Amino acid sequence: MDNVLRKLTEIIRSREDADPKRSYVASLIENGEDYILKKLGEEAAETIIAGKNDDVTELVNETADLWFHSLVLLRYKGVELEDVLKELESRFIRSGFDEKRERKN
Repeated sequence: MDNVLRKLTEIIRSREDADPKRSYVASLIENGEDYILKKLGEEAAETIIAGKNDDVTELVNETADLWFHSLVLLRYKGVELEDVLKELESRFIRSGFDEKRERKN
């Protein structure tokens, strides 16, 4: 599954310097951090709403949009996908409660 995320990350990277009139990724990057965060917030809200509905297809579509915009934000901020994957992997060996407690301290 992470191959899909890696491929999408590469596509985002390849399009970030494209013509913003022809590339959605480039238009997001050109509009900057606040715009990307706004789009991410919209997708998060739409995912929440889809989660309250009974339409699984809508939930899948909105989650895909949320993940895509998250990857754009990571790229914009210079954070590598590998960093997020490593963090997720590190959580396999400890409980979610312990992990949350560690973050609070």
